[in-house]
Amino acid sequence: MFAGLLTAISPWSLFVSRIAVEANLGAFLFALGIYFFYIWLDKPDKKWLVWTIIFWGFSLYSYNSARILVPFFLVILLYFVWKKKSQKQLLVPGIILLIFLTPLIFQLLNKSGSARFNSVSLVDQGVVNQIIEKRNSAKLPDNIARLIYNKPSYFVYKAAGNYLLNLSPKYLFFYGGSHYQFSLPNHELLYLVTAPFLVLGLLKVLFSRTNSLRVLCLWFFLSFIPSAVTKDAPHVLRTILILPSPMIISAIGLKTLSDFLKDRSRFKGNFLYGIFIMAILFSFCRWWNDYWKIYSNAYSWAWQYGYKETVNFIKTNYDKYDKIIITKRYGEPHEFLLFYLKYDPKKYQNDSNRKWDYHANWYWVDGFDKFEFVNDWEVVGGVKCEVGSEKCLLISSPGNYPEAMPVGRQGWSKIKTVNYLDGTPSFEILEK
Repeated sequence: MFAGLLTAISPWSLFVSRIAVEANLGAFLFALGIYFFYIWLDKPDKKWLVWTIIFWGFSLYSYNSARILVPFFLVILLYFVWKKKSQKQLLVPGIILLIFLTPLIFQLLNKSGSARFNSVSLVDQGVVNQIIEKRNSAKLPDNIARLIYNKPSYFVYKAAGNYLLNLSPKYLFFYGGSHYQFSLPNHELLYLVTAPFLVLGLLKVLFSRTNSLRVLCLWFFLSFIPSAVTKDAPHVLRTILILPSPMIISAIGLKTLSDFLKDRSRFKGNFLYGIFIMAILFSFCRWWNDYWKIYSNAYSWAWQYGYKETVNFIKTNYDKYDKIIITKRYGEPHEFLLFYLKYDPKKYQNDSNRKWDYHANWYWVDGFDKFEFVNDWEVVGGVKCEVGSEKCLLISSPGNYPEAMPVGRQGWSKIKTVNYLDGTPSFEILEK
Protein backbone atom coordinates (compact mmCIF):
# COMPACT_ATOMS: atom_id res chain seq x y z
CA MET A 1 0.00 0.00 0.00
CA PHE A 2 2.75 2.45 0.96
CA ALA A 3 4.72 1.55 -2.17
CA GLY A 4 1.64 2.41 -4.26
CA LEU A 5 1.18 5.71 -2.42
CA LEU A 6 4.82 6.68 -2.94
CA THR A 7 4.69 5.75 -6.62
CA ALA A 8 1.56 7.86 -7.10
CA ILE A 9 2.89 11.06 -5.51
CA SER A 10 6.71 10.89 -5.66
CA PRO A 11 8.16 13.67 -7.86
CA TRP A 12 10.10 11.26 -10.07
CA SER A 13 7.17 9.09 -11.08
CA LEU A 14 4.54 11.84 -10.94
CA PHE A 15 6.39 14.35 -13.10
CA VAL A 16 7.33 12.01 -15.94
CA SER A 17 3.89 10.39 -15.93
CA ARG A 18 2.32 13.73 -16.88
CA ILE A 19 4.23 14.07 -20.14
CA ALA A 20 3.69 12.04 -23.29
CA VAL A 21 7.04 10.31 -23.83
CA GLU A 22 7.77 6.81 -25.09
CA ALA A 23 9.85 6.22 -21.95
CA ASN A 24 6.64 5.93 -19.92
CA LEU A 25 5.50 3.05 -22.11
CA GLY A 26 8.94 1.47 -21.80
CA ALA A 27 8.84 1.69 -18.00
CA PHE A 28 5.35 0.14 -17.92
CA LEU A 29 6.29 -2.77 -20.20
CA PHE A 30 9.56 -3.43 -18.39
CA ALA A 31 7.90 -3.37 -14.95
CA LEU A 32 5.16 -5.67 -16.22
CA GLY A 33 7.86 -8.10 -17.34
CA ILE A 34 9.40 -7.90 -13.86
CA TYR A 35 5.98 -8.62 -12.36
CA PHE A 36 5.54 -11.85 -14.34
CA PHE A 37 9.13 -12.81 -13.58
CA TYR A 38 8.32 -12.47 -9.87
CA ILE A 39 5.33 -14.77 -10.33
CA TRP A 40 7.58 -17.31 -12.07
CA LEU A 41 10.09 -17.15 -9.20
CA ASP A 42 7.27 -18.15 -6.85
CA LYS A 43 5.47 -20.55 -9.23
CA PRO A 44 7.90 -21.79 -11.94
CA ASP A 45 5.34 -22.27 -14.70
CA LYS A 46 6.45 -21.78 -18.32
CA LYS A 47 3.59 -19.39 -19.12
CA TRP A 48 4.97 -16.79 -16.71
CA LEU A 49 8.34 -16.88 -18.49
CA VAL A 50 6.53 -16.43 -21.79
CA TRP A 51 4.75 -13.31 -20.53
CA THR A 52 8.00 -11.99 -19.07
CA ILE A 53 9.78 -12.28 -22.42
CA ILE A 54 6.82 -10.81 -24.33
CA PHE A 55 6.72 -7.63 -22.26
CA TRP A 56 10.49 -7.24 -22.11
CA GLY A 57 10.55 -7.80 -25.87
CA PHE A 58 8.02 -5.03 -26.48
CA SER A 59 9.97 -2.71 -24.17
CA LEU A 60 12.97 -3.02 -26.50
CA TYR A 61 10.97 -1.14 -29.14
CA SER A 62 9.65 1.54 -26.80
CA TYR A 63 12.73 3.22 -25.31
CA ASN A 64 16.48 2.90 -25.79
CA SER A 65 17.20 2.40 -22.08
CA ALA A 66 15.42 -0.96 -22.29
CA ARG A 67 17.89 -2.08 -24.96
CA ILE A 68 20.66 -1.66 -22.41
CA LEU A 69 18.85 -2.98 -19.34
CA VAL A 70 16.88 -5.95 -20.71
CA PRO A 71 20.03 -7.98 -21.65
CA PHE A 72 21.17 -7.80 -18.01
CA PHE A 73 17.81 -9.12 -16.85
CA LEU A 74 17.87 -11.89 -19.43
CA VAL A 75 21.13 -13.06 -17.84
CA ILE A 76 19.47 -12.87 -14.41
CA LEU A 77 16.52 -14.86 -15.74
CA LEU A 78 18.84 -17.53 -17.14
CA TYR A 79 20.64 -17.75 -13.80
CA PHE A 80 17.41 -18.50 -11.94
CA VAL A 81 16.23 -20.91 -14.65
CA TRP A 82 19.44 -22.93 -14.25
CA LYS A 83 19.24 -22.66 -10.48
CA LYS A 84 15.71 -24.10 -10.52
CA LYS A 85 16.73 -26.68 -13.15
CA SER A 86 13.95 -25.45 -15.44
CA GLN A 87 15.90 -25.37 -18.71
CA LYS A 88 13.10 -27.18 -20.55
CA GLN A 89 10.91 -24.12 -20.03
CA LEU A 90 13.23 -21.99 -22.17
CA LEU A 91 12.23 -23.30 -25.61
CA VAL A 92 9.08 -21.25 -26.22
CA PRO A 93 10.36 -18.07 -24.48
CA GLY A 94 13.61 -18.44 -26.46
CA ILE A 95 11.74 -18.57 -29.78
CA ILE A 96 9.67 -15.52 -28.80
CA LEU A 97 12.83 -13.65 -27.80
CA LEU A 98 14.43 -14.51 -31.15
CA ILE A 99 11.38 -13.12 -32.95
CA PHE A 100 11.77 -9.83 -31.06
CA LEU A 101 15.55 -9.63 -31.51
CA THR A 102 15.82 -10.40 -35.23
CA PRO A 103 14.38 -7.13 -36.60
CA LEU A 104 16.08 -5.19 -33.79
CA ILE A 105 19.51 -6.48 -34.80
CA PHE A 106 18.96 -5.41 -38.41
CA GLN A 107 17.75 -2.02 -37.20
CA LEU A 108 20.81 -1.44 -35.01
CA LEU A 109 23.16 -2.46 -37.82
CA ASN A 110 21.60 0.28 -39.94
CA LYS A 111 23.13 3.74 -39.61
CA SER A 112 19.76 5.37 -38.92
CA GLY A 113 18.95 2.79 -36.26
CA SER A 114 22.06 3.57 -34.24
CA ALA A 115 22.03 7.34 -34.83
CA ARG A 116 20.43 8.21 -31.50
CA PHE A 117 22.82 6.11 -29.43
CA ASN A 118 25.81 7.48 -31.34
CA SER A 119 24.66 11.03 -30.59
CA VAL A 120 24.63 10.40 -26.82
CA SER A 121 27.52 7.92 -26.58
CA LEU A 122 30.31 8.68 -24.12
CA VAL A 123 32.95 8.12 -26.78
CA ASP A 124 32.76 10.42 -29.80
CA GLN A 125 35.31 12.03 -32.10
CA GLY A 126 35.99 14.79 -29.58
CA VAL A 127 36.91 12.20 -26.95
CA VAL A 128 39.12 10.34 -29.43
CA ASN A 129 41.00 13.60 -30.10
CA GLN A 130 41.47 14.12 -26.35
CA ILE A 131 42.83 10.59 -25.95
CA ILE A 132 45.35 11.13 -28.76
CA GLU A 133 46.40 14.45 -27.23
CA LYS A 134 46.94 12.86 -23.80
CA ARG A 135 49.00 10.05 -25.34
CA ASN A 136 51.21 12.55 -27.13
CA SER A 137 51.68 14.74 -24.05
CA ALA A 138 52.25 11.86 -21.61
CA LYS A 139 55.88 11.38 -20.60
CA LEU A 140 55.54 7.62 -20.85
CA PRO A 141 56.64 4.89 -23.26
CA ASP A 142 54.25 4.63 -26.19
CA ASN A 143 52.93 1.19 -25.18
CA ILE A 144 52.22 2.34 -21.62
CA ALA A 145 50.53 5.53 -22.84
CA ARG A 146 48.29 3.49 -25.14
CA LEU A 147 47.45 1.13 -22.29
CA ILE A 148 46.38 4.02 -20.05
CA TYR A 149 44.80 6.36 -22.60
CA ASN A 150 42.37 4.50 -24.85
CA LYS A 151 38.65 4.36 -25.57
CA PRO A 152 37.82 1.42 -23.25
CA SER A 153 39.65 2.95 -20.26
CA TYR A 154 38.00 6.32 -20.86
CA PHE A 155 34.58 4.67 -21.17
CA VAL A 156 34.97 2.71 -17.92
CA TYR A 157 36.28 5.74 -16.02
CA LYS A 158 33.54 8.05 -17.29
CA ALA A 159 30.74 5.49 -16.89
CA ALA A 160 31.80 4.75 -13.30
CA GLY A 161 31.75 8.45 -12.48
CA ASN A 162 28.36 8.87 -14.12
CA TYR A 163 26.98 5.90 -12.20
CA LEU A 164 28.00 7.43 -8.87
CA LEU A 165 26.42 10.75 -9.90
CA ASN A 166 23.09 8.94 -10.28
CA LEU A 167 23.36 7.74 -6.67
CA SER A 168 24.21 11.19 -5.34
CA PRO A 169 21.90 12.32 -2.48
CA LYS A 170 22.09 15.83 -3.92
CA TYR A 171 20.59 14.54 -7.17
CA LEU A 172 18.00 12.18 -5.66
CA PHE A 173 16.80 14.11 -2.60
CA PHE A 174 17.53 17.81 -3.18
CA TYR A 175 18.04 19.23 -6.67
CA GLY A 176 17.04 16.60 -9.22
CA GLY A 177 18.29 16.63 -12.80
CA SER A 178 19.44 19.44 -15.06
CA HIS A 179 17.01 18.51 -17.86
CA TYR A 180 14.01 20.61 -16.93
CA GLN A 181 11.59 18.75 -19.18
CA PHE A 182 11.83 15.72 -16.90
CA SER A 183 11.96 17.09 -13.36
CA LEU A 184 11.07 20.19 -11.39
CA PRO A 185 14.23 22.34 -11.27
CA ASN A 186 15.99 22.50 -7.90
CA HIS A 187 13.54 19.99 -6.42
CA GLU A 188 13.95 16.41 -5.28
CA LEU A 189 13.19 13.27 -7.26
CA LEU A 190 12.47 11.30 -4.09
CA TYR A 191 11.17 12.97 -0.94
CA LEU A 192 13.85 13.52 1.67
CA VAL A 193 11.68 11.88 4.32
CA THR A 194 11.98 8.58 2.41
CA ALA A 195 15.81 8.65 2.42
CA PRO A 196 16.38 6.72 5.70
CA PHE A 197 13.75 4.16 4.73
CA LEU A 198 15.30 3.74 1.28
CA VAL A 199 18.71 3.08 2.86
CA LEU A 200 17.20 0.66 5.38
CA GLY A 201 15.24 -1.07 2.63
CA LEU A 202 18.36 -1.38 0.48
CA LEU A 203 20.22 -3.01 3.37
CA LYS A 204 17.28 -5.37 3.83
CA VAL A 205 17.15 -6.48 0.18
CA LEU A 206 20.92 -6.43 -0.25
CA PHE A 207 21.44 -9.12 2.38
CA SER A 208 18.22 -11.00 1.76
CA ARG A 209 18.23 -14.63 0.64
CA THR A 210 14.76 -14.27 -0.91
CA ASN A 211 14.93 -14.46 -4.71
CA SER A 212 12.32 -11.75 -5.29
CA LEU A 213 14.17 -9.30 -3.03
CA ARG A 214 17.46 -10.10 -4.73
CA VAL A 215 15.90 -9.28 -8.09
CA LEU A 216 14.48 -6.06 -6.61
CA CYS A 217 17.97 -5.08 -5.45
CA LEU A 218 19.41 -5.77 -8.90
CA TRP A 219 16.55 -3.85 -10.50
CA PHE A 220 17.44 -0.76 -8.45
CA PHE A 221 21.19 -0.79 -9.02
CA LEU A 222 21.24 -1.92 -12.67
CA SER A 223 18.69 0.71 -13.73
CA PHE A 224 21.29 3.48 -13.47
CA ILE A 225 23.45 1.90 -16.19
CA PRO A 226 21.61 3.44 -19.21
CA SER A 227 22.27 6.89 -17.78
CA ALA A 228 25.85 6.02 -16.78
CA VAL A 229 26.94 4.94 -20.28
CA THR A 230 25.59 8.05 -22.03
CA LYS A 231 26.23 11.78 -21.92
CA ASP A 232 24.49 14.27 -19.64
CA ALA A 233 24.43 12.06 -16.54
CA PRO A 234 22.65 11.99 -14.21
CA HIS A 235 19.61 11.82 -16.47
CA VAL A 236 16.11 11.46 -15.02
CA LEU A 237 14.44 9.97 -18.08
CA ARG A 238 17.16 7.48 -19.00
CA THR A 239 16.79 5.90 -15.56
CA ILE A 240 12.98 5.76 -15.73
CA LEU A 241 13.04 1.95 -15.87
CA ILE A 242 14.03 2.04 -12.21
CA LEU A 243 10.44 2.94 -11.31
CA PRO A 244 8.83 1.91 -9.03
CA SER A 245 11.69 0.00 -7.33
CA PRO A 246 12.83 2.94 -5.08
CA MET A 247 9.27 3.26 -3.77
CA ILE A 248 8.97 -0.48 -3.12
CA ILE A 249 12.33 -0.54 -1.34
CA SER A 250 11.39 2.51 0.77
CA ALA A 251 8.14 0.78 1.75
CA ILE A 252 10.15 -2.31 2.75
CA GLY A 253 12.41 -0.12 4.88
CA LEU A 254 9.40 1.52 6.51
CA LYS A 255 7.82 -1.85 7.31
CA THR A 256 11.11 -3.20 8.64
CA LEU A 257 11.47 -0.33 11.11
CA SER A 258 7.78 -0.41 12.03
CA ASP A 259 7.90 -4.16 12.74
CA PHE A 260 11.00 -3.60 14.88
CA LEU A 261 9.16 -0.94 16.91
CA LYS A 262 5.99 -3.03 17.15
CA ASP A 263 7.96 -5.80 18.84
CA ARG A 264 8.52 -3.32 21.66
CA SER A 265 5.35 -1.26 21.43
CA ARG A 266 2.46 -1.60 18.99
CA PHE A 267 1.71 2.09 19.48
CA LYS A 268 5.21 3.12 18.36
CA GLY A 269 4.97 1.03 15.19
CA ASN A 270 1.62 2.53 14.20
CA PHE A 271 2.78 6.00 15.23
CA LEU A 272 5.67 5.70 12.76
CA TYR A 273 3.21 5.03 9.95
CA GLY A 274 1.16 8.08 10.92
CA ILE A 275 4.18 10.38 11.07
CA PHE A 276 5.43 9.03 7.74
CA ILE A 277 2.10 9.64 5.98
CA MET A 278 1.86 13.21 7.30
CA ALA A 279 5.46 13.97 6.29
CA ILE A 280 4.90 12.54 2.81
CA LEU A 281 1.68 14.51 2.30
CA PHE A 282 3.37 17.71 3.49
CA SER A 283 6.26 17.15 1.06
CA PHE A 284 3.84 16.39 -1.74
CA CYS A 285 1.77 19.55 -1.13
CA ARG A 286 4.90 21.71 -1.17
CA TRP A 287 6.16 20.12 -4.40
CA TRP A 288 2.74 20.22 -6.07
CA ASN A 289 2.33 23.91 -5.24
CA ASP A 290 5.65 24.78 -6.90
CA TYR A 291 4.80 22.57 -9.87
CA TRP A 292 1.53 24.36 -10.60
CA LYS A 293 2.40 27.93 -9.62
CA ILE A 294 6.02 28.27 -10.73
CA TYR A 295 7.11 25.64 -13.22
CA SER A 296 4.87 26.34 -16.24
CA ASN A 297 5.60 30.09 -16.28
CA ALA A 298 9.26 30.05 -15.34
CA TYR A 299 10.34 27.10 -17.48
CA SER A 300 8.17 27.21 -20.60
CA TRP A 301 11.42 27.76 -22.54
CA ALA A 302 12.46 24.20 -21.64
CA TRP A 303 9.49 22.95 -23.68
CA GLN A 304 10.26 25.07 -26.78
CA TYR A 305 7.18 27.13 -25.98
CA GLY A 306 6.28 29.49 -28.79
CA TYR A 307 6.39 27.04 -31.68
CA LYS A 308 2.61 26.55 -31.69
CA GLU A 309 1.97 30.31 -31.76
CA THR A 310 4.62 30.77 -34.44
CA VAL A 311 3.22 28.01 -36.65
CA ASN A 312 -0.29 29.45 -36.26
CA PHE A 313 1.05 32.75 -37.60
CA ILE A 314 2.69 30.88 -40.49
CA LYS A 315 -0.55 29.04 -41.23
CA THR A 316 -2.48 32.31 -41.44
CA ASN A 317 0.12 34.05 -43.63
CA TYR A 318 1.50 31.09 -45.58
CA ASP A 319 0.42 32.33 -49.03
CA LYS A 320 2.01 35.77 -48.56
CA TYR A 321 5.59 34.49 -48.69
CA ASP A 322 7.79 32.69 -51.19
CA LYS A 323 10.33 31.55 -48.59
CA ILE A 324 10.05 31.01 -44.83
CA ILE A 325 13.36 30.85 -42.94
CA ILE A 326 13.41 29.44 -39.40
CA THR A 327 16.20 29.20 -36.84
CA LYS A 328 17.29 25.84 -35.43
CA ARG A 329 17.97 27.48 -32.06
CA TYR A 330 15.19 25.56 -30.29
CA GLY A 331 15.61 22.07 -31.68
CA GLU A 332 14.25 20.56 -34.89
CA PRO A 333 11.73 23.08 -36.33
CA HIS A 334 10.43 20.71 -39.01
CA GLU A 335 8.88 18.47 -36.33
CA PHE A 336 6.76 21.32 -34.95
CA LEU A 337 5.78 22.51 -38.42
CA LEU A 338 4.67 19.07 -39.54
CA PHE A 339 2.66 18.53 -36.36
CA TYR A 340 0.93 21.90 -36.00
CA LEU A 341 0.33 22.34 -39.74
CA LYS A 342 -1.08 18.79 -39.87
CA TYR A 343 1.13 18.32 -42.89
CA ASP A 344 0.38 15.26 -45.03
CA PRO A 345 3.17 12.71 -44.28
CA LYS A 346 3.06 11.34 -47.83
CA LYS A 347 3.41 14.84 -49.27
CA TYR A 348 6.38 15.47 -46.96
CA GLN A 349 8.13 12.22 -47.87
CA ASN A 350 7.72 12.87 -51.60
CA ASP A 351 8.60 16.57 -51.43
CA SER A 352 11.27 17.40 -54.01
CA ASN A 353 12.29 20.43 -51.92
CA ARG A 354 13.07 18.33 -48.84
CA LYS A 355 16.73 18.74 -47.90
CA TRP A 356 18.68 16.86 -45.27
CA ASP A 357 22.22 15.76 -44.52
CA TYR A 358 24.02 13.37 -42.18
CA HIS A 359 26.77 14.68 -39.95
CA ALA A 360 27.79 14.49 -36.28
CA ASN A 361 26.08 11.07 -36.10
CA TRP A 362 22.66 12.55 -36.85
CA TYR A 363 20.27 13.19 -39.72
CA TRP A 364 19.52 16.92 -40.00
CA VAL A 365 16.57 18.30 -41.95
CA ASP A 366 17.49 21.60 -43.63
CA GLY A 367 14.23 22.33 -45.40
CA PHE A 368 11.06 21.22 -47.15
CA ASP A 369 8.28 22.89 -49.09
CA LYS A 370 9.04 26.64 -48.88
CA PHE A 371 10.67 26.28 -45.45
CA GLU A 372 14.41 26.66 -44.89
CA PHE A 373 16.08 25.86 -41.55
CA VAL A 374 19.35 27.51 -40.56
CA ASN A 375 21.64 27.41 -37.54
CA ASP A 376 21.12 30.35 -35.22
CA TRP A 377 24.64 31.68 -35.78
CA GLU A 378 24.05 31.67 -39.54
CA VAL A 379 21.00 33.94 -39.43
CA VAL A 380 22.93 37.21 -39.36
CA GLY A 381 24.80 37.47 -42.64
CA GLY A 382 23.78 34.04 -43.84
CA VAL A 383 20.11 34.49 -44.66
CA LYS A 384 19.46 35.11 -48.34
CA CYS A 385 16.32 36.63 -49.77
CA GLU A 386 16.34 37.96 -53.33
CA VAL A 387 15.01 41.49 -53.15
CA GLY A 388 12.20 42.12 -55.60
CA SER A 389 11.96 38.53 -56.81
CA GLU A 390 10.71 36.87 -53.61
CA LYS A 391 9.01 37.81 -50.38
CA CYS A 392 10.52 36.19 -47.30
CA LEU A 393 9.55 35.55 -43.70
CA LEU A 394 12.30 35.16 -41.10
CA ILE A 395 11.68 33.54 -37.72
CA SER A 396 14.69 33.92 -35.44
CA SER A 397 15.71 34.01 -31.80
CA PRO A 398 15.42 37.37 -29.98
CA GLY A 399 17.74 40.03 -31.35
CA ASN A 400 19.41 37.61 -33.73
CA TYR A 401 18.61 38.90 -37.21
CA PRO A 402 19.95 41.28 -39.85
CA GLU A 403 19.51 44.90 -38.79
CA ALA A 404 15.91 45.98 -39.31
CA MET A 405 15.48 48.70 -41.92
CA PRO A 406 13.14 51.72 -41.71
CA VAL A 407 9.81 51.45 -43.49
CA GLY A 408 10.17 52.34 -47.16
CA ARG A 409 13.69 50.94 -47.52
CA GLN A 410 14.55 47.46 -48.67
CA GLY A 411 15.39 45.32 -45.63
CA TRP A 412 14.03 43.19 -42.80
CA SER A 413 11.17 44.61 -40.74
CA LYS A 414 10.07 43.08 -37.45
CA ILE A 415 6.33 42.37 -37.47
CA LYS A 416 5.73 40.14 -34.43
CA THR A 417 7.28 38.86 -31.21
CA VAL A 418 6.26 35.54 -29.65
CA ASN A 419 6.84 35.38 -25.90
CA TYR A 420 7.35 32.65 -23.35
CA LEU A 421 4.76 32.38 -20.59
CA ASP A 422 6.93 34.55 -18.33
CA GLY A 423 6.84 37.37 -20.90
CA THR A 424 10.40 37.07 -22.22
CA PRO A 425 10.82 36.79 -26.02
CA SER A 426 10.90 33.36 -27.64
CA PHE A 427 10.77 34.11 -31.37
CA GLU A 428 10.95 37.33 -33.35
CA ILE A 429 9.28 37.33 -36.76
CA LEU A 430 10.48 39.58 -39.58
CA GLU A 431 9.61 40.00 -43.23
CA LYS A 432 11.34 41.33 -46.30
